[in-house]
Amino acid sequence: MNPVNSRPVSARVLDAAIAWQLSLDAGNGSPMEREAFARWHAADEEHARAWQQLGMLDQRFSVANGPARAALMQSRDSIRRRVRNLGSGVASVMLVIGLSLFAGERYLPIGYWLADQRTATGEQRTLHLADGTVINLNTHSALDVRFDEQQRRIVLQDGEILIETGHNDARPFIVETRDGQMRALGTRFLVKREEEGTRLSVLKSAVAARADASTEEKILQEGQQVLMHRDGLGPLTALNTGADAWTRGMLVVDNARLEDLVRELGRYRPGHLGVAPEVADLRITGSFPLHNTDLALTALLPTLPVQIEQHTAWWVTVVAKADTQP
Repeated sequence: MNPVNSRPVSARVLDAAIAWQLSLDAGNGSPMEREAFARWHAADEEHARAWQQLGMLDQRFSVANGPARAALMQSRDSIRRRVRNLGSGVASVMLVIGLSLFAGERYLPIGYWLADQRTATGEQRTLHLADGTVINLNTHSALDVRFDEQQRRIVLQDGEILIETGHNDARPFIVETRDGQMRALGTRFLVKREEEGTRLSVLKSAVAARADASTEEKILQEGQQVLMHRDGLGPLTALNTGADAWTRGMLVVDNARLEDLVRELGRYRPGHLGVAPEVADLRITGSFPLHNTDLALTALLPTLPVQIEQHTAWWVTVVAKADTQP
């Protein structure tokens, strides 16, 4: 694999590539589906790179008589069991090599697959910890619970969580990501890993945040949020409207770009969900259901001059309405 094609790809693009491979390998793809795949493959260099990397992964697994996608689509417990029980066989070595192709801290961390708790795309889950803390995991999220005698520590490997800390425990409660640490001060708050950094949103009380490369903490009060990078914290800003609405199965936006709305909805469904450039900057305000993204997309139609173009269940695009296209 040349240096260009060995660069990691984003989790979302990899998900789309896996979905296309599963769909095409089923053997009953229609000409329209194959044409839609060809458009996806040619639309972006990252798409082609993901497809080649997925093919290279399959080649590695074929040496050990095991398809790559079977490993990638296994449950968390199955993957963890196979990694922890590594033997001397070629299949075990190929499993680690294959998964490592996509293991990058900003893309698809192996920590996601091996985490104590994780959710699949579109899944949400509530955890009740022994200290009384309640954690809501959003779609495609993963965390490790590391409690000991000195502290209560949560390591967010991927995705987004809402935390309501238990109050009858004197140990400090800390959430850790690749970008730094957040220390709860008797509170309710959101932590979300984004491509640009870690977003901390304080819903109640306060949280002390410290970037990985800094020794200085900054306290965020209720109603504030910040984007944390490894080398520091960004400016404090007001909390987004409906920041925790996802815990109630809704996405709430206020004058949001259509592209940003569609990107967020895409986190809750497999495959590719895109928006045409000519309508990407349209603005929208409203509430949209997360557990039925098809219904959410349909809700756009009465408000905006758009239509939904669906080639397969895995490839959906919001485009300009036919009678408004130039």
